[in-house]
Amino acid sequence: MRVRPITPELLRTELADRLAHAAVPGRLRVAVDGPPAAEPDALAAALVDPLRAAGRPVLHVRAADFLRPASIRLEHGRTNPDAYYEGWVDEAGLRREVLDPAGPDGSGRLLPSLWDAATDRASRAPYVDLPPGGVVLVSGALLLGGGLPFDVTVHLVLSPAALDRRTDPELRWTLPAFARYTDEVDPASFADVVVRADDPRHPALVERD
Repeated sequence: MRVRPITPELLRTELADRLAHAAVPGRLRVAVDGPPAAEPDALAAALVDPLRAAGRPVLHVRAADFLRPASIRLEHGRTNPDAYYEGWVDEAGLRREVLDPAGPDGSGRLLPSLWDAATDRASRAPYVDLPPGGVVLVSGALLLGGGLPFDVTVHLVLSPAALDRRTDPELRWTLPAFARYTDEVDPASFADVVVRADDPRHPALVERD
């Protein structure tokens, strides 16, 4: 294994090129996984235009738009790290409305968002048709531990010190959840692409021999 420093711009270019040339039946389902401090949503958003320029239709879906209703999500309090780890994201809804329809035998009719956490109501977003050859980018935290059917997985990893330093004070209660994720799932050991993101200005790709 070696760690290759890379610029943010080159990281986006290399990732977009890899995804643009990935061939799977139907549509490509990509996870961009990482804690909020690593900004997985921003990386996924930055891949949209390069993929489109490469001729691949793209839909970016945020896991934050597939949270469970507050009555379920916050049943054990607003700052319970175990509840955050085990059940904030509606994985069944994400599979049903995004990943299965984007799969080899899927219809390609995807729902870009299911739940508006701010209003705690259904988002009422219209369905989007993603044609064969398209790419759906699903970004968010804790995506790789539940067996969701992704074709390519990208994991943004922060050292414990960097995660502690860069996490918003209002989200520090989530830190035990990410420690548990590392211990129980260890996504850096199996993700297709692992990016060390301690310093967003100086990421590095972890390359296996």
